[in-house]
Amino acid sequence: MNYDYKNAVELLDLCKEHRASISTIALKREAAEQDVSEETLLQRMQDYFADMRESVRRGLQIETTSPSGLSGGDARRLQAYSQSENPLFGARFARTIAYGFAVLEHNAQFGRIVATPTAGSAGIVPACLLSLEDDEGLSLEAATRALFTAAGIGIIIGKNASFSGARGGCQAEVGSASCMAAAAIVEAKGGTPQQAVDAGAFALMNTLGLVCDPIGGFVEVPCVSRNGMFALHSFEAAVMSLAGVRCVVPLDDVVIAMRDIGRRMPRALKETSEAGLAKTPTGLNYQSGKVVPDTRRP
Repeated sequence: MNYDYKNAVELLDLCKEHRASISTIALKREAAEQDVSEETLLQRMQDYFADMRESVRRGLQIETTSPSGLSGGDARRLQAYSQSENPLFGARFARTIAYGFAVLEHNAQFGRIVATPTAGSAGIVPACLLSLEDDEGLSLEAATRALFTAAGIGIIIGKNASFSGARGGCQAEVGSASCMAAAAIVEAKGGTPQQAVDAGAFALMNTLGLVCDPIGGFVEVPCVSRNGMFALHSFEAAVMSLAGVRCVVPLDDVVIAMRDIGRRMPRALKETSEAGLAKTPTGLNYQSGKVVPDTRRP
């Protein structure tokens, strides 16, 4: 049986036809494409989730700066703040941000991560799922299924646009990751396939135009903070959809818009470090090697 699809409309049709979740359709599609059992793929995804959890754990332990001097120790600070007496918006808010930071800080120090969908956006999906695991008892099975939901939405973006910051700006990296995470959250919370797709549309729609302007060419500033912040963005999109709010612009149209914006975006704002934050006085100091010591860091 054919479970392949090119866009969200076809994915939702398959979900309706088989009375199945997005994760089930994505799993069956992958099993057919790779000619392996669903059990093998589920185990592989469990292993990926274990790797995600480990990257967060290691990132939270980092106290030293990265070789560039741009990151290191902030995930740990955020985690400590989440455990303080009265953190703003509660412990979960700060802890989710900390998890997003942790993965990117771990990556900056040559640690192992799971690109979801890229290295520069690898903290968003883990931050969301580990937050659900911590606070709502998300099971390993449910987390694994949620990752297949994220992958299922990622297929749509990959077929119709791009995940590459060099081709589409940071909207293609962080925007795609946030879209995938939002859909995964909705399925994990028992939402319908349509609600998952709407959540993805909300998340991606509200990252359109986000440029890729890394200081010094390193995947650290603004990448680290964006992973923390856009994990929360994913939860916001999921909340809107679970509340019954429909996205006026369907996900397929949002993906087309992202592709169009990426094509129109100047090359200088697509991972070249030739504009934006990379060309500010601070950015130029890092690029030239004239780094201004940051006394806030250990």
